[in-house]
Amino acid sequence: MRPHARSRSLPPEGAQDALGRPGGVLDRRLALIGLAALTGCGFALRREPELPFKTLALTGFGADSPLALGLKRQIKRTPVQVLDDPARAQVVLEALDEQRDRSVVASTSVGQVREFQLRLRFDYLVRTAEGELLVPKVELRLVRDMNYTETAALAKEQEAANLYSAMHSDAIAQVMRRLAAIRLPG
Repeated sequence: MRPHARSRSLPPEGAQDALGRPGGVLDRRLALIGLAALTGCGFALRREPELPFKTLALTGFGADSPLALGLKRQIKRTPVQVLDDPARAQVVLEALDEQRDRSVVASTSVGQVREFQLRLRFDYLVRTAEGELLVPKVELRLVRDMNYTETAALAKEQEAANLYSAMHSDAIAQVMRRLAAIRLPG
């Protein structure tokens, strides 16, 4: 045997645990009890929401909208088909306003920026192709604060991009949950 290799010895045949049971039975029972407790408490892995419609159209988004791209990516994970023609879709998600902005929250006495506030604004509504409102106008506002130093400007720009990306992911998750709660007429 090599000097650095570790070997795990098996319990001798007929070995018993502290309670007189055959080796390892207590460990397996404790593992099963722990697993049952997790299942019984309602723990479940997050999964894609089930959307109660078959087709969806996205309208009003800009050509390079990160929200539209993210929504399409999320919807492709479901059986719902994204259509380009809103007149043929069961449900239409209409973007009314989508903006990203940044404002100075704190600065030094000499005018150097110390903290920014990043904002994502997304207003939308959900309707049928015939125009019947399924979800009235939703005003989604997400805000993140970010410390800033001029000496690390490039790194802070990357941090801002990462924060915006996280806000887009959060907004997409909220929209998907809202879409899953829709009740179609008829």
